[in-house]
Amino acid sequence: MMQRMAATGTLMTLEQLAAKLGLEDEWLIPYGRDKAKVSLDALRHRPRRGKLILVSALTPTPAGEGKTTVSIGLAQGLQALGKKTCLALREPSMGPVFGRKGGATGGGASSLTPGESINLCFNGDFPAITAANNLLSAVLDNALFYKTTRLDASKVTWKRVMDMNDRALRQIIVGVNHNGVVREDGFNITPASEVMACLCLAEDREDLRRRLNQIVVGFTPEDEAVYASEFGITDSMLAILREAINPNLVQSLEGVPAFVHGGPFANIAHGCNSVIATKMALACADYAVTEAGFAFDLGAEKFLDIKCRQSGLAPDAIVIVATIRALKMHGGVDKKNLDPADPDAVRRGLANLEAHLDSARQYKRPVLVALNLFEGLDTPEEIAAVQTRCAELGIPCAVANVFGQGGEGARELAEQVVSAIDTSHPEPFCPLYSLDIPVEERMRTIARRIYGAADVKLTPAAKKKLALMEKNGLTRLPICMAKTQNSLSDNAALLGRPENFTITVRDFEISNGAGFLVALCGDIMRMPALPKTPAACAIRVDAEGRISGMKG
Repeated sequence: MMQRMAATGTLMTLEQLAAKLGLEDEWLIPYGRDKAKVSLDALRHRPRRGKLILVSALTPTPAGEGKTTVSIGLAQGLQALGKKTCLALREPSMGPVFGRKGGATGGGASSLTPGESINLCFNGDFPAITAANNLLSAVLDNALFYKTTRLDASKVTWKRVMDMNDRALRQIIVGVNHNGVVREDGFNITPASEVMACLCLAEDREDLRRRLNQIVVGFTPEDEAVYASEFGITDSMLAILREAINPNLVQSLEGVPAFVHGGPFANIAHGCNSVIATKMALACADYAVTEAGFAFDLGAEKFLDIKCRQSGLAPDAIVIVATIRALKMHGGVDKKNLDPADPDAVRRGLANLEAHLDSARQYKRPVLVALNLFEGLDTPEEIAAVQTRCAELGIPCAVANVFGQGGEGARELAEQVVSAIDTSHPEPFCPLYSLDIPVEERMRTIARRIYGAADVKLTPAAKKKLALMEKNGLTRLPICMAKTQNSLSDNAALLGRPENFTITVRDFEISNGAGFLVALCGDIMRMPALPKTPAACAIRVDAEGRISGMKG
């Protein structure tokens, strides 16, 4: 596919891509022939001009939903309509690339290029974030060794990170050799690092400096918060991140420019690409298409209640992606039996889609459904079941064959999105909850209005941790709910639209620099694990260095 597109002359040089966005040559920082970074200077004195389109999805299933593929296809569809368009997407983590999910560069005719480079240590951003995080860890343990910190070794909350799924590192003991201070520690995956969140939510380098200084790394024996600023290495962390803060510029197979920058997961972090990249896309195009990780209940809610609250951004339209196969799974069909037509199962599964549509409409923006077509598998009767229900709900619905046809396959969806934006008169953006209400009430608002839960319950350990946060004045922040992506509840086995369930919060983590409080729900871990047969086992590299077997 990539070779065919290149042969038709659709792909552009970096210089052509920059010119398409109105970027000056001196703002472009090439990383080889097919990818670059863009200097933050490009954002100065360039006001927002574009409309922001947020793409999310129904609750994911092993059948696949294709949220990123639809985002890319929609942007290509807008371009096919003659609209100046840009993408603002997250970077893939190597954990899923080598684990279960695969990469995050789309699929088929709606893909980003160069796919392998984007999926593997893209322009060094994740390694830089990992190094900055672990520099703080090393300096912290060094201070404990020399007794130059007021930090209590038993109350350290800062963890090391690596960009790989490794369950063995969730809990470790450090300081065993060389007379170190022995203490319990652990690893998170890099997308869950607060350094990642700080970079993604920062407006510029000075804002990033402020955020890094405000990171809470632990507590004193008297339970007073200890901040990263106390260790004197913020500028060293900024030095490591000096290039990583610049957004990355690549393109889709149809030549749509894409800023791909930052990559927090939505189930264990806030799930959005960087504020800088989103604002740069809005400054360079009439329509900017972005996506928020996993389903609306996770990524999109955090996009709206964390990212938009902090940055002043607000979407002009929200697109929810669904597939016939995912709807059938939510309707009770086993993954092995998804091929036979089953309109009744689709109708049963629509309850899950309706839950996300109900949630999205609370933010008072136009909401649309993109039915991501599995060509040759989805039947007219199954498609009609979705379209009929959407019509009953007053929600525009377009079938999008973005995998097979790229932008042409998303033309109807693009037309519906443009029409919805042009005819809407949205109220000023308002987050779902106020920071003036108690933490438990904030979580209860999310759980009831977004998940459909009956209530929220805190374990004794969570109550104790919350009291510690409140004592230190660390709770007047948005809530980042960390829960399974596989269900609206905190139980991954509950598909569809579960009812009368309670969300259990077992612990809290503070991301004070990023500006949110993380509530750990159910058995969610901030260091994922590999499946029995990792995707890494299928990847091959030939004598010329060409990679095969990598999921898109």
